[in-house]
Amino acid sequence: MKKILIFLLIIILASLGIGCSNQAEYSKYRTDFFDTFDTIVTVMAYTKTEAEFKELSDLVYNNFTQMNSLFDIYNDYEGVNNIKTINDNAGISPVKVDGKIIDLLITAKDWYKKTGGVVNVALGPVLNIWHDYRQEGLAAPDQAVLPPMLELLEANEYTDIDKVVIDAENSTVYIEQGMRLDVGAIAKGYATQVTADLLTEKGYDSVLISAGGNVKAIGSPKDGVRSLWGVGLKDPESPLELSVSESNILDAAYVSDMSVVSSGSYERFYVVDGQEYHHIIDPETLMPAEYYSAVTVMTQDSAAADILSTAIFILPPKKSMELVESLDGVEALWVMHDGEIIATEGMKQSLRDLGGASNE
Repeated sequence: MKKILIFLLIIILASLGIGCSNQAEYSKYRTDFFDTFDTIVTVMAYTKTEAEFKELSDLVYNNFTQMNSLFDIYNDYEGVNNIKTINDNAGISPVKVDGKIIDLLITAKDWYKKTGGVVNVALGPVLNIWHDYRQEGLAAPDQAVLPPMLELLEANEYTDIDKVVIDAENSTVYIEQGMRLDVGAIAKGYATQVTADLLTEKGYDSVLISAGGNVKAIGSPKDGVRSLWGVGLKDPESPLELSVSESNILDAAYVSDMSVVSSGSYERFYVVDGQEYHHIIDPETLMPAEYYSAVTVMTQDSAAADILSTAIFILPPKKSMELVESLDGVEALWVMHDGEIIATEGMKQSLRDLGGASNE
């Protein structure tokens, strides 16, 4: 059930009192699909005809389907060398892969340096242990236990990102025996950004894509009313539900040509001895990060926003804020465990409640 529920960001429409009257030549269309990246992907756009929207949404679906197969770490696909293929060949041989995998891993390595090693796609051996214990705990809650620290420490010996050998010229990737890649902190954001770039190249200029908390706004809504898209930030303390309502919205961000991505402790977790343990693991402690209930990052590039939402969730407040302030064009919001909301000035200016922003 948690795989289907959208816990991060919810597109907000009439529930927030946003007008929806259309310009004469544009109509609003929406579609959802459920079979990529283990989440719901929503595509909303203003186009002149339903056929034009169908072409747009098919492009999004096909791109997400392809990248889902490329970045999957659990499943094989006929004729596809993906991240799982690289993991399966650890210590054996380099694997020839699609250029998107090369680009994603190069991007991830770059952001590893920018975040001071906080987000590491080579942390797979540790994340895989947590994944297995979490799945077992969800299947049998009365038997749920934490991974032994010794097991985590042993796995952590195989997480050196410098040993991820990328040969861009020959499009191959090699990792040493015992290593395992996990691109969960960037995959959805990267797929969203690549797809958005393709839509822009083809001339689409009024689109909103939401991929499980990774929201990308292209242009503005062509409804004759609004100049900005409204994106709802999920209240981490609200009940888990699919419906969009004021009761589960923390605030609303108004954006255009921008990505808005959230991470939270409420997303994927299991319970051990009455305490929740979520899936965002601090590479220093090898335990779930503990500083916030949720964070949101706003910047143009969805891959960067995806990685940064993980990074600032892991880092303690002072370092987390310093990282955001060191980067151009990045704004953020932090929800503390006591409910306090801290936001950068640029973020506040985009928020309906905290900053008094308008979507007109």
